[in-house]
Order: sequence, then C-alpha cells, then structure tokens
Amino acid sequence: MSGKKFDEVDLIMAQWQQLGLHTDLDAIKIIGRVLRLAKTIEQQVGELHREFALKPGEFDVLATLKRENKRYLTPSELYQSMLLTSGAMTSRLDKLEEKALIQRQHCQQDRRKVLVSLTPHGKKLINKVYPAHFSLLETLLASVSGKDKTLLANLLKTTLASVDSPTTEQS
Repeated sequence: MSGKKFDEVDLIMAQWQQLGLHTDLDAIKIIGRVLRLAKTIEQQVGELHREFALKPGEFDVLATLKRENKRYLTPSELYQSMLLTSGAMTSRLDKLEEKALIQRQHCQQDRRKVLVSLTPHGKKLINKVYPAHFSLLETLLASVSGKDKTLLANLLKTTLASVDSPTTEQS
C-alpha cells in the first residue's frame, strides 16, 4: 500500500519510544491509524449526508430499507441489522417520519407489529444519496490498489472478528 513515509502516528510513536515505551508499537500504530481514518471518513461522509439534509445515522436507515429490498421492515429488524438499541432506532424513525422519508403502519395481521417503509419522497432521496455515498467511498480509497483493497478488507474483517469475539471480552 502506498502512503506517506512518515506521518503523525510515526511522530507520536517516536515520542513514546523516547520516553522508554516498550510495547507492541505496531499495535499502537495500527489502532492509531484506524481511529484517525474512521474520524476522517465519518467527517467526510457526514458532510455529504448533510448536503442531502440527513443527520448521522439517517442515511443508514434509508439505505437499510433500500438494501433489504422488501416492502416493509419492522423496527426490530432495522435496529438489529444496524446494531442499535431500540430506543436509538425509535428516535431515528421519529425524525425520518417527521421529514416524510419513511412511514410506519400497523400490520393488518398483528396490530402490535409496526412496519416501516420508505415513502415515495424517501425512495427518491435514497436513490440520489446512495450513488454519491458510494462514489465518495471510492474516492476516499482511490490511492489504494485493487489488490491492496482486497488485502486490507480481509485483514480488517479478521481483526474485527477477533475483537468482536466473546473470548476477547474481559470479566
């Protein structure tokens, strides 16, 4: 992978080494860069979504409804697929409903069950936003070769699986 020869994380690590830090420097460099990358991506994606009057997380709901390609999803299906709490999902749905981007209605077979769907306005908006969203993601990784993207995706997947694993949780 190409990149700068010396970056801010290298400077921070050099400073810690001067103070006598003796630990896995690669772990610190990787985590430091992943965190910086996440912040940068979150900021740029957030700016793009604001251009479409979407707040953080609202794109995710609209994209999930679009991606699932079903007429309706329940709030439970939404929050489980997005790893949110039910309270956080309710708040997002309230805001999206106020903007007339989604609608909620009770299931005819079970009135306790609520079904969420995109409104025509919501469909129109997500159809404008998602191409711009994916284009931005491609732009953000334009300097990384296809082979390196595959390698990086697999390394991150493996790392995420090991970090999310129940065996890594502390008692």
